[in-house]
Amino acid sequence: MYIHPINRWENEEEITNLIQQNPFATMVSKVDGRPWATHLPLLLSKDKNGDAVLSGHVAKANQQWKHLGEEEVLVLFQGPHAYISSSWYNHENVPTWNYLAVHIYGNIRIIEGDELMEHLKSLVHTFEAGRPHAVTVEGMSEKYLNSQLKGLIGVEIKINEVQASAKLSQNRDETNYQNIITHLEHSPYPLDQEVAKEMVKRKKK
Repeated sequence: MYIHPINRWENEEEITNLIQQNPFATMVSKVDGRPWATHLPLLLSKDKNGDAVLSGHVAKANQQWKHLGEEEVLVLFQGPHAYISSSWYNHENVPTWNYLAVHIYGNIRIIEGDELMEHLKSLVHTFEAGRPHAVTVEGMSEKYLNSQLKGLIGVEIKINEVQASAKLSQNRDETNYQNIITHLEHSPYPLDQEVAKEMVKRKKK
């Protein structure tokens, strides 16, 4: 993706946090020569070699998995984003949009059997954590679980490259930067308030 130099984001810990806090991703590859996107939760972890990987699964009926081979896939993670009105500046300007986004390129392989089962256990454990009456894969009957597994294809993406952009009004002077934060903080929209928090965080650095 295009990233303006002032918006280039290279803090590994922050990027990892965004992925973990916004795990519902978009996986893009080619199917019959055309771009194809699947929306799915992906877990970030390390494989047995210590390499960073993303793991998830798609429906067997989704033909995308049949075309996953040697070509890289592109995975998109989006963090908080907000419209920035030009009325918030003390000078004439145009509106814009602030956002956090991470693009990951990687090679994919199909996971089956015990690997797929461990992925599903981890996935359910991650998203059930802290919920009342949390369910587990281990608590499901073998017959039911096996029937569901027949409709799934597990995928693991070995990460080759990470591109990240934090477009957060870094090109504004102190006065206008603070004006934007103030307006976002008083917005009724939760995403606006999240963007304000990110801007405050960077202001303190």
